[in-house]
Amino acid sequence: MDRLMLTSYLIMLISLISLINALIFQQLDWIVYGIAIVFIPLFVLSLGLITMAKPKKEEKDERKEEPFIGY
Repeated sequence: MDRLMLTSYLIMLISLISLINALIFQQLDWIVYGIAIVFIPLFVLSLGLITMAKPKKEEKDERKEEPFIGY
C-alpha cells in the first residue's frame, strides 16, 4: 500500500513539474502539446491512485489482514 502511494505521489510530482515547465519556459509548440498529451492524463491517474490507496476507517483492519487486490 505504501508503495502504491509513493509511486502515485512520484508520478504526480513529475507530471506537475513537466506541466509547469511547459507553461513557463519558451519551447516549441509540438513539445508543449506532447507534454500536455502525456502528463495531464498521468496527473489525473495519480490522483485516482492516491484516492484509491487511502483506506476507509471501516476497511483499515480488513486491509491489514488481506492484501490489497483492487476493486
